[in-house]
Amino acid sequence: MKTIIRNKLLKIEKSNQIKIIFANESGSRAWGFPLPDSDYDVRFIYVKPLKSSLSIASENDFLSFPINVELDVCGWDLKKVLQLVYKSNTIPFEWLQSPIVYMEQDGFKESLFLLCQNYFGAKSNIHH
Repeated sequence: MKTIIRNKLLKIEKSNQIKIIFANESGSRAWGFPLPDSDYDVRFIYVKPLKSSLSIASENDFLSFPINVELDVCGWDLKKVLQLVYKSNTIPFEWLQSPIVYMEQDGFKESLFLLCQNYFGAKSNIHH
């Protein structure tokens, strides 16, 4: 299944003209308690080409795809992830702690995790 997921991510990169810098499993499967019919909850962080990133036109900061029996795939732009980390949003912290990683740019996970330590707010995360 890991090969199928990786191939799906590579197709997403090509068709959306992005670079996926981190992709992981975020659902019950990542935490060791999938049901027999659990799908794969694939989440990713991506960057857009510089020209697109510098554009003043509004663009979506996420990508989502139709869920099928096996795959639930969506991703967030790096800028969105950094804004959420700054607000101590729990989701990026969870993604970085997933033991199942499908793709990663060298050192990205560790670097973002170190940055997160400066913004983690226990109080805001308790409410999550």
